[in-house]
Amino acid sequence: MPFLRRRKGASLKDDSRNIEKEKKEDSEEEENKKRRLKEEGEEIQIRKVKKKWSCVDSCCWFVGCICCSWWFLLFLYNAMPASFPQFVTEAITGPLPDPPGVKLHKQGLKVKHPVVFIPGIVTGGLELWEGHQCAEGLFRKRLWGGTFGELYKRPLCWVEHMSLDNETGLDPSGVRVRPVSGLVAADYFAPGYFVWAVLIANLARIGYEEKTMYMAAYDWRIAFQNTEVRDQTLSRMKSNIELMVATNGGNKVVVIPHSMGALYFLHFMKWVEAPAPMGGGGGSDWCAKHIKAVMNIGGPFLGVPKAVSGLFSAEAKDIAVARSVAPSFLDKDYFGLQTLQHVMRMTRTWDTTMSMIPKGGDTIWGNLDWSPENGYKCPLKKQKNNDTDTVGKNPNGCSESSGKGVNYGRIISFGKGVAEAPSSEIERIDFRDATKGNNLANATCQDVWTEYHDMGISGIKAVADYKVYTAGSILDLLHYVAPKMMKRGDVHYSYGIADDLDDPKYNHYKYWSNPLETRLPNAPEMEIFSLYGVGIPTERAYIYKLSTTADCYIPFQIDTLADGGHECSCLKGGVYNVNGDETVPVLSAGFMFAKGWNGITRFNPSGMRTFIREYDHAPPANLLEGRGTQSGAHVDIMGNFALIEDIIRVAAGATGDDLGGNRVYSDILEWSERIDLKL
Repeated sequence: MPFLRRRKGASLKDDSRNIEKEKKEDSEEEENKKRRLKEEGEEIQIRKVKKKWSCVDSCCWFVGCICCSWWFLLFLYNAMPASFPQFVTEAITGPLPDPPGVKLHKQGLKVKHPVVFIPGIVTGGLELWEGHQCAEGLFRKRLWGGTFGELYKRPLCWVEHMSLDNETGLDPSGVRVRPVSGLVAADYFAPGYFVWAVLIANLARIGYEEKTMYMAAYDWRIAFQNTEVRDQTLSRMKSNIELMVATNGGNKVVVIPHSMGALYFLHFMKWVEAPAPMGGGGGSDWCAKHIKAVMNIGGPFLGVPKAVSGLFSAEAKDIAVARSVAPSFLDKDYFGLQTLQHVMRMTRTWDTTMSMIPKGGDTIWGNLDWSPENGYKCPLKKQKNNDTDTVGKNPNGCSESSGKGVNYGRIISFGKGVAEAPSSEIERIDFRDATKGNNLANATCQDVWTEYHDMGISGIKAVADYKVYTAGSILDLLHYVAPKMMKRGDVHYSYGIADDLDDPKYNHYKYWSNPLETRLPNAPEMEIFSLYGVGIPTERAYIYKLSTTADCYIPFQIDTLADGGHECSCLKGGVYNVNGDETVPVLSAGFMFAKGWNGITRFNPSGMRTFIREYDHAPPANLLEGRGTQSGAHVDIMGNFALIEDIIRVAAGATGDDLGGNRVYSDILEWSERIDLKL
């Protein structure tokens, strides 16, 4: 307390009164201080309660951080110099080779022959021209290709518009989906995922431009002949090729089909020479006058087993794994998704999928006890650098017996035991005349149910009791489980081997895309190439089981638990693999060039020159290489520098002999000789 000096004339009573007053003020100040401290403590406590974190806060912050990071990285990517990625790559891997277009331009190659691109299944863009109410605002927006934004926003509406009529195989009522036109139709499948873009860019390096390049886009969902009926696509291709030849000094075109586009162009070559109204009326010498060479990339000339699993259970190797990992998402009725059922219902309306069912039956693909690829040694994915034990192993590091005992002819087997058992021990009950049971579908899945809902338990059991299916019985199986689809397919496609090609029945368009039931054009100066990748495990046969789910389900499923038991086994996740490009086995891509069309045969009466050019797969060494410049994968091969160089040289005037003739890494020549086919 401060010292108080007594004022003059002040009494002691006054002094004591002042002292008491000051004490009271001090006491009040102390109380106020305590009250303030208490209030501040309560406020801090309230703040702590308010700051309690929630799941919503966490999710919002997580999404926000991801978005901010993404936009920041995108900003940096767009802000960096265009040469920076190449600078970083060269700093890590050393100088990069010149792209083929740059290299060949330096060598003096220039534009000579116009080029025509024929896209395959799936890779061409499709846009909406007319739709139902749910597709409001999507006029001329891409439903296929591009960003696939509508698939995420309104999936059921998207499925509805991407499906075709199950009776006619054409547009459903009130829907018109049409192919995108121009080079942009298939340059990129999705942003950053190239298809034809790299090849187009390299051709441009030696002077090609839009007047010397033509993308023959078509609706890859509908049957080949129906592309002419609905869109006159074949007539447009004929007219454009004639125009390109006429406006480029009479130089013939080089045609470059990819994947299913090889079958489509095989159909075109017969259509263009056939008389109207079924054909284009170009005459028997049209191809000889207008086509220099056909350079097929990854052509599935004899079909692919992958098409069988897709039509049978809407699966392939990758989908089967996803189905086993997340059955609740793909199979059951959670949230009304029923993903696989929607996929099956949609894809079974796409008639072109039936063009890739294996052709040639057991003669080509093998039976219960034999196949051309018997003894194939399945390689390791990656050879170990420190593996010094090479005794009894093949160059890929696997034992010589790793491929023995695999029955590739058994395309579908119900159970691993059936796939491996001697044929004499397999007891089979024929399903062909089995009576189908009661409808299995309930009211909740009528919207997405497939043709399986008509089979009932007895029909499903009959399919499983037959136990094993070869290429010869696959057609009967698909007729049994998908009669509506196969009824349309029987009108447009064939899968056999012709006994007599002079039989007038082979003038029908259903035979034109089957190389075993039609002839190549009479064009001895024309050349035909098969360019495809090798060295990648490719689906060849499957082990199936009955699905255990109930209600709305696909009753058959690849058994992903079936495995060969060691790293060199050809059996992985219920799928037997063989050499190929990940989609098309070597047998399908190469047989017609190794034997069926090689020289003068009944399938190639004019002796048109044929060439096999295989590209041994080499994965990218690091992420900076993207999808790689030496890839042999079915789509990634479109960026393979060696393949692009071969194409540019032929477009600039080279022949197959100038390229070095055949280049073969696989066993296709040996496998082809094992096939007993009358030539």
